[in-house]
Amino acid sequence: MPRPPTGPAACRARAKSLNIQRLSIYYMPKINTQIPNPAEMFYFWGVMLPPFRLGLFGVGLDAYWPQFSGLKERLEGYLGQVARHLARPGVELVNLGLVDTADRAYAAGREFRRQDVDLIVLHVTTYALSSTVLPVVRRAQVPVLILNVAPSEAIDYAKFNALGDRTRMTGEWLAHCSACPVPEIANVFRRAGIRFHQVTGVLADTDPCWREVGAWVDAGRVAAQLHGQRLGLMGQYYGGMLDIYSDLTRHCATFGTHFEMIEVEELSALRRAAGAGEVKARLQEFRKEFDIQSDCAEADLLDAARTSVALDQLVSLHRLGGLAYYHKGSGLTENEATMASIILGTSLLTARGVPVAGEYEVKNLQAMKIMDLLGAGGSFTEYYAMDFKDDIVLMGHDGPGHLAIAQGKTRVRPLQVYHGKVGRGVSVEMAVKHGPVTLLSVYETPDGRLALLHAQAESVPGPILQIGNTNSRYRFACGAREFVDRWSAHGPAHHCAIGVGHVSDRLEKLGALLGLESVRVC
Repeated sequence: MPRPPTGPAACRARAKSLNIQRLSIYYMPKINTQIPNPAEMFYFWGVMLPPFRLGLFGVGLDAYWPQFSGLKERLEGYLGQVARHLARPGVELVNLGLVDTADRAYAAGREFRRQDVDLIVLHVTTYALSSTVLPVVRRAQVPVLILNVAPSEAIDYAKFNALGDRTRMTGEWLAHCSACPVPEIANVFRRAGIRFHQVTGVLADTDPCWREVGAWVDAGRVAAQLHGQRLGLMGQYYGGMLDIYSDLTRHCATFGTHFEMIEVEELSALRRAAGAGEVKARLQEFRKEFDIQSDCAEADLLDAARTSVALDQLVSLHRLGGLAYYHKGSGLTENEATMASIILGTSLLTARGVPVAGEYEVKNLQAMKIMDLLGAGGSFTEYYAMDFKDDIVLMGHDGPGHLAIAQGKTRVRPLQVYHGKVGRGVSVEMAVKHGPVTLLSVYETPDGRLALLHAQAESVPGPILQIGNTNSRYRFACGAREFVDRWSAHGPAHHCAIGVGHVSDRLEKLGALLGLESVRVC
């Protein structure tokens, strides 16, 4: 089976054949490169991410326009500055301009609904009646960000009072009174049961409010792209790990996920059909992308290359955005060989934007996908040990590693036994890039709801365990002892996702947009 073509033209042709009307093209990073802004990504072999549509409107009061010359145009200019701040790759901005009457509000609500916006930014330019706001957002039925930004840090009082003409003075004041209707709007939203969030600041490019706005936009994009994600589940849970069992219907209702149930035999069949040329090419790719140790057997590498080719085809056939797997294959040699040779191929997939979670860990697959969509990576990990001398926590896992966030080139080592699992073969050994990192767990509350648990830390240099697994040293501002106690107190599964950069601000906002509890422990 030929390797599916990539690129915008191929993406759009495939979307047309599948009758997909909305399609954005993204670029997934090559292995061992810096993770780019996820808004600049192509798709990877049929993994199609929907566009993020951001609605924008400003509010004003039509009674002011004939009274104060130039006020409307001035406020429209402010709205244009906001639109410029919101514009970025991967965001489709639907700007409906100033809404200043109830009739325009109802029309704007219908237009936002027709355009299928995912998040609305309401720019409060001056005083406006709440009756010109509620119809817009009530009809659209999506979260709202109230943007209360003034044109300057302060009114120039001396210049203002020197105007002399009180009509001009009032017009000047109205151009600065964006905060005036915010309590009224918030009052009505709360009574109407509309979820809203607020950012207050100044229009100037250097104002810190724009960083917060950017975090809201990033979180909104991730929430939109989680909806409809096709995640594969292959095999079954690792027996006895009660903490990782999860309610798939709850995941569908919370994130909008589609789960594709996949038989291991399908991967084995694809593996069996892999051509010699494809396998040879993949083996060459392994030698380029990995640091293969001299004691790795050629036969094991060939097995891994064959399985990697099959995995790519499986992802393409089912249009997967991620995969969770576990299967012993006991009693059937072909399936056992398939699962024993899966680690290199799943590591490549993870680095290309298709995260793969071992042990059938559905919740951690969601966490990895969230981190991936944030552009932070997202590698599968768990506690390994604690180093009380250096006040760090060692974390890692067997199975796939995220090559694109590795410190240096990922090593491939032979293992005579996969601890706690069937089989033997080659595995990956890597540490996460030194610098800021974020841990994320999607966990379940005692009443069955999904929630986000996260912490920020630093990946630091030092000795690691050379056991053919991913392995890193993390230092927490609250200290290793306190972190472990705080994290475990919330009762997450023992796995989590690790990504580069500090992104807790975005995770908190993602939780707010999805209506999920979001807890930061450090």
